[in-house]
Amino acid sequence: MSTSWRQRWQEGRIGFHLQHTHPALAKHWSDLAIAPDTKVLVPLCGKSLDMRWLAEAGHPVLGVELAPEAIEQFLTQSKVSVSRYTQAGFDISRQGSVELWCGDFFHLHIQEAAEIGAFYDRASLIALPPATRERYAFHLAQLIPPGAKGLLVSLAHPDHGAGPPYSVLGTEIHQLFTANFRVTLLEEGSPDERGRTESVWSLTRRGPLV
Repeated sequence: MSTSWRQRWQEGRIGFHLQHTHPALAKHWSDLAIAPDTKVLVPLCGKSLDMRWLAEAGHPVLGVELAPEAIEQFLTQSKVSVSRYTQAGFDISRQGSVELWCGDFFHLHIQEAAEIGAFYDRASLIALPPATRERYAFHLAQLIPPGAKGLLVSLAHPDHGAGPPYSVLGTEIHQLFTANFRVTLLEEGSPDERGRTESVWSLTRRGPLV
């Protein structure tokens, strides 16, 4: 996937990128009652403006992205100065309260995610083919502490085998996450002109609270 993903960014084939904050984030994030200073993990973050929204809501943000092109484009959207350093094999750019880790999400380990207390997935799960989605759900569970919450925006469409974005039905979301998360459907939209339907989920990490 890494080569094709980089190629998409290099060629500007990023139809998945929104030029605005996703409505589900503004609508449902407050319902999760996550403390403002809680650090939010955003896997496969691209140059999503949702990270700016989270930062403005008081959250430190840790975004993980494979394509350096996406990170540089995000950074140029703001005049805030950038500091850069390397840690645990990732090239990290910090701008304000947003940290962007350039590298493979599956190489992010619990030591690096120790401060994470919430997560947000708008286009991560649906960017991954079926076999990788299982790995993603398991890895996310390793990084998220018990009791922590997150928001997941998924997509279903008629051409189930095609992607990204791939079609991920509610039944699969339950199969992927229920072992490690309490899964709640918050909203299911109406199909758009291409028959694509978004759904919004809250996930709470299971396990004993420390």
